[in-house]
Amino acid sequence: MNKKVIVVAVIGVLLVAVFSWRQLNKVKPQVWVAPVLKGTVEATVSNTRAGTIKACRRSKLSMSSGGVVDQLLVEEGDKVSEGQLLLALWNDDLAANIFQAENTIRARQHERQQACLMADFNRREADRKKSLLIRDLASEEEVDNAITTAKSQQQMCEVARDHEGVAKANLELQKALFERTQLRAPFDGVIAEINGEVGEFVTPSPPGIATPPAVDLIDYSCLYVTAPIDEIDASQVRIGLPVLVTLDAFRGREFAGEVVRVAPYVTDVEKQARTVEVEVRLADIPEDVRLLVGYSADMTIILQRKEDVLKIPTEAILSSDEVWVLDNGQLQLRSLKMGIGNWTFTEVLEGLNEGDLVVRSPDAKGIAEGVQAEAIHD
Repeated sequence: MNKKVIVVAVIGVLLVAVFSWRQLNKVKPQVWVAPVLKGTVEATVSNTRAGTIKACRRSKLSMSSGGVVDQLLVEEGDKVSEGQLLLALWNDDLAANIFQAENTIRARQHERQQACLMADFNRREADRKKSLLIRDLASEEEVDNAITTAKSQQQMCEVARDHEGVAKANLELQKALFERTQLRAPFDGVIAEINGEVGEFVTPSPPGIATPPAVDLIDYSCLYVTAPIDEIDASQVRIGLPVLVTLDAFRGREFAGEVVRVAPYVTDVEKQARTVEVEVRLADIPEDVRLLVGYSADMTIILQRKEDVLKIPTEAILSSDEVWVLDNGQLQLRSLKMGIGNWTFTEVLEGLNEGDLVVRSPDAKGIAEGVQAEAIHD
């Protein structure tokens, strides 16, 4: 045998041996897998930007007239009741006007009583003259005079009554002017901020010019979340849908809520960023949770919920609506028919069975049809 042929044959055998050794010792790709399970799947939409906790009632209270602060009866953080006096301007002059108006009413009342007593007396006198006229004990002239006097005095009685009414109206006016110097709580709440100190001059806000409120009052008995939803998703949102709310201040916790308002217009904040504001009323808040107005919040609106259906992690699904399955250590590509889903789980209608292992990391290196792989379970 030719020596050259022998060398070629030996080299060929060595190459085959090396290739076989590499194939036998080739490292299997490792893939994260998850079993196909039965459970609950929800179709959801979420806000595009962070939402905010707000109070159903919040009043930035200002004085209706200017003046010097005479009394400041609350501090920031105080809980107040509806009608409670919070702040008062100097108003001694208006208090004096009220005192004067009250005395004027009493004077007018006395005048009315006197005028009406005289009117009653003159009416009786006219009646007496009429009876005397029948018996020829009085003249017609005397009767006419008595009747005229009675009617005139009755008019004086009515005038006195009207004067008393004017005095009462003036008293109400003085009280209203006095009340404008006092700031009262329109509802139960917590004092969030106070702008002003005793002795400072407070000026009401001119029309169209925003000035700091004298007192910022927040009603913490009713809180809600407002957040923007993308215009594409907003058409699916309806009042009454259940919502899960999460807050950065309470990581790992979810709070139940309900959609109470969907804005009837689209907000154009940035170019190509059109959203619809959605408001969610929070349900019972646990006692150990103290929510503050202004907290950032996110909402997950549940559009639809299905129980006891096949589901897989959404991250396992390829853009082609396919999924990698690890069957007896070998990778296989399967087509799916899917139902509802969200960012976490997707419902499987066809293509998989309960217990199948799907690859949660479909972009991992070395994944291909028929490749042997090693499963990594969560």
